[in-house]
Amino acid sequence: MNIRVYESTIVAIAIVVLGLCIKGGIDNFANKDRKVTVKGLAEREVEADKVTWPILSKETGNDLPQLYELIAQKQAKIKRFLLAAGIKESEISVDASKVIDMNADQYATGLKPYRYNITSIITVTSNNVKLVRSIIARQGELLKQGVAIVEGGYESPTVYEYVSFKDMKPKMMEEAIANAEKTAQQFANNSHSTLNKIVSADQGQFSIDNRDLHTPWIKKVRVVTTITYSLKD
Repeated sequence: MNIRVYESTIVAIAIVVLGLCIKGGIDNFANKDRKVTVKGLAEREVEADKVTWPILSKETGNDLPQLYELIAQKQAKIKRFLLAAGIKESEISVDASKVIDMNADQYATGLKPYRYNITSIITVTSNNVKLVRSIIARQGELLKQGVAIVEGGYESPTVYEYVSFKDMKPKMMEEAIANAEKTAQQFANNSHSTLNKIVSADQGQFSIDNRDLHTPWIKKVRVVTTITYSLKD
């Protein structure tokens, strides 16, 4: 009799355990596809910490050696102006002058008043953006010395960069993930669910753009991350 009771007890326990396993399996099956995918955003406005300023000047004429001499004189005046304004020697580089022979241009039509067109480029590369911007505003002073600075256009624009970007990436990612979690939590509340663990996440897409066309030295740093959470009842 005791053996039968013992066996019955074992069977009963097995049935209970099996029932719990079946219930857990059904619950997992019901919840396995319950997910929510959200995006988290973080933004910062920062000032550029590096500037590259190409300074262009031109000379036209027919006597090539004389033009080279005039260009050399202009380059010397520009360098003296920059050094006196606080730019370091190591921040100044002088590129080879670009010479265009108008007579050799197969696409040129008609008579040209001058044969040669020489462009000189002196490039300032500095992390002292505020200083360089103040000098750019003063470049008209070179006109008093007979040096006309020409616009670089699309080929030689003044470029502002934010090179300290890596230092702020961890905090921005942390903020983007926190914002994604807030959005997912709101979704879970609205659907009467409980936010569970992260199923998948990307490393975030970072971008650095000018804030607007008029202040290219102000940068907008932006990161968007996509995270998928599981939900449960």
